[in-house]
Amino acid sequence: MRYRFIAAHAALLAFAVLLAPAARAEDAPKDVKGIYLVSDYPAVTLRPGETSTINLRLQNYDMAPERMALSVSGVPSGWTATLLGGGQPVAAAMPATDSSVSLSLRLDVPKTASTGTQTLTVAANGSSTNLQLPIAVTLAKDLPAKLSVTPQLPELRGNSKTSFEYDLNIKNDSGKKLTVSLSAQAPQNFDTSFSEQYGTQELNAVPIDAGQSKDVKLKVSPPNTAAAGEYKVTARVGAEDASATTELGLDITGQPRLDISGREGLVSTRASAGQETSVPVVVTNTGTAPAEDVELSGSAPSGWKITFDPKTVDRIAPNDNKEVQALITPTDKAIAGDYVTTIRASARGESASTNFRVTVTTSTLWGIAGVGIVGIALLVMVGAVARFGRR
Repeated sequence: MRYRFIAAHAALLAFAVLLAPAARAEDAPKDVKGIYLVSDYPAVTLRPGETSTINLRLQNYDMAPERMALSVSGVPSGWTATLLGGGQPVAAAMPATDSSVSLSLRLDVPKTASTGTQTLTVAANGSSTNLQLPIAVTLAKDLPAKLSVTPQLPELRGNSKTSFEYDLNIKNDSGKKLTVSLSAQAPQNFDTSFSEQYGTQELNAVPIDAGQSKDVKLKVSPPNTAAAGEYKVTARVGAEDASATTELGLDITGQPRLDISGREGLVSTRASAGQETSVPVVVTNTGTAPAEDVELSGSAPSGWKITFDPKTVDRIAPNDNKEVQALITPTDKAIAGDYVTTIRASARGESASTNFRVTVTTSTLWGIAGVGIVGIALLVMVGAVARFGRR
């Protein structure tokens, strides 16, 4: 039993070994066989005084592994050319069947090197295979800086309370690292700021490596008084003598804005304890869109009653107002003095409130009763004086 178990496992391992090369072979071109030395970029442009790395690959298609000696020829005087594998200098490589070995050619070019094109040859020589790969290296002065900026969504819509956020991709198409400045031109009183794509730190500039890009976020906040309409914002990036701009659109929809006051601006009234007093209240829409279904409410001291006529206003157009009556009834036991009531108006998320001062006087009946009581007291006093005074 034990031997059958071992035999079964051995058969499975053998089967797996047989399948492995076949699986790798499926990735290789069906009609290609041999060992090849290739590079994605066999012709490059550098600047004098620069260090650059050119990626190479030694590829084996359906061949037995073979040790390949590596060398570089045609290196100009003063230049340093080093073949690297796994991050360290190497002199030979041996790609397995249907596999590849990644290499790189590091070039150190002196600042005094003359401009022009030099051809270096990378060689890989084995017992049955000899390979050569020419690498054309052109030395040139600094290429002019080149930038581009692309918005993900160039048009956004919202009301005047919205913070419009645009995702911008900035690409450095230059041959060197650049520090790119950021700026934006917006309508008057619009606030703009740049930040990282996934952060809140505000930015004035960002470093971008040669041939790389970076995402930033532009936040635009319109003033609360911005009228409904379409607005334009220009985002600009710049570095050295290069710049790029993109146009961004804001579509601001109307927004109602409520304000409460008394008639002719008065926010005070007089009332008698226990008696209903009608106070005119003016609700104004200073916004840029109609205020729909404006509901009135209020709060007053404990025991007081406050209602409205009408309680709801169907519609207030922009820059228009409606007058309603606030019916305020102090409690019967209210002491004479000044009190504060708060009146509110709300419409679909927009609200406003103001305080009204109510001066309370005692009821007229209580005043008459008080006068009567004082009169009776005086009569009693006079009678007492007259009676006991004669004694």
